[in-house]
Amino acid sequence: MSNYQNLPAPTPEGGLNRYMQEIRKFPMLEPEQEYMLAKRWVEDQDTQSAHQLVTSHLRLAAKIAMGYRGYGLPQAEVISEANVGLMQAVKRFDPEKGFRLATYAMWWIRASIQEYILRSWSLVKLGTTSAQKKLFFNLRKAKAKIGALEEGDLRPEHVKQIATDLGVTEEEVTSMNRRMAGSDASLNATVGSDADSTMQWQDWLEDEDADQASDYAERDEMDARRALLVEAMDVLNDREKDILTQRRLTEETVTLEDLSAKYDVSRERIRQIEVRAFEKLQGRMRELAEDKGMLSRA
Repeated sequence: MSNYQNLPAPTPEGGLNRYMQEIRKFPMLEPEQEYMLAKRWVEDQDTQSAHQLVTSHLRLAAKIAMGYRGYGLPQAEVISEANVGLMQAVKRFDPEKGFRLATYAMWWIRASIQEYILRSWSLVKLGTTSAQKKLFFNLRKAKAKIGALEEGDLRPEHVKQIATDLGVTEEEVTSMNRRMAGSDASLNATVGSDADSTMQWQDWLEDEDADQASDYAERDEMDARRALLVEAMDVLNDREKDILTQRRLTEETVTLEDLSAKYDVSRERIRQIEVRAFEKLQGRMRELAEDKGMLSRA
């Protein structure tokens, strides 16, 4: 993937303003275009196709990176880490799974950003438990939910509510909040270092035609989990896929009796296959979630 060295990169010298201008030049892809480019990359290792897949999703990476602007780290570096995650997603993307690259890539992008943030903030001081990581990445959202985003020290009732919601102690909430205080930024902030710049982050991130960078990002939770399910189904054989689908993944559940007649086995055998297939599917989904950084995602 040598073409990746030709990607535009946000730098303090060049300014984020210039970077955002550059990535807006890359067109978004129609589903058919995306599929063919991904096929050429998977089958022929065509680096130009991979490069086009990456560049068409740079705005998505920037949008996700802006969601982590409250951690006091250089925004250019956060965007760079987002792009690393995007590249990893393109490298592993399988167009035959039936979902869009944006749905798949956002998990890799978030995982890459979160790893960078945790390294920068020092895990020794933050703590390494999943609950503490969950607190770290969800505190701002929890504060916004209760209208306390602009507060310094939280009021006792807010501390208690956040601790309950996130499953951590009140002391951990107070400590983490004090450490993170004062690092918030705004989407209304001016982009770049140019003295005459009047553009704001939200101006760059809006794109009426950028379905991948808006629609997909807004409903990522359902789409990504559906994509994960589709990918994990490969662990099952044809009979297991059919039985599990008919029993648990359709609106109208097929009876054990109907399936026993179809496969000429007892109803108990169908039930056993269903349970075993479900266990295999769960295990495979956990493995894939770990690979994509989803389990560490709060």
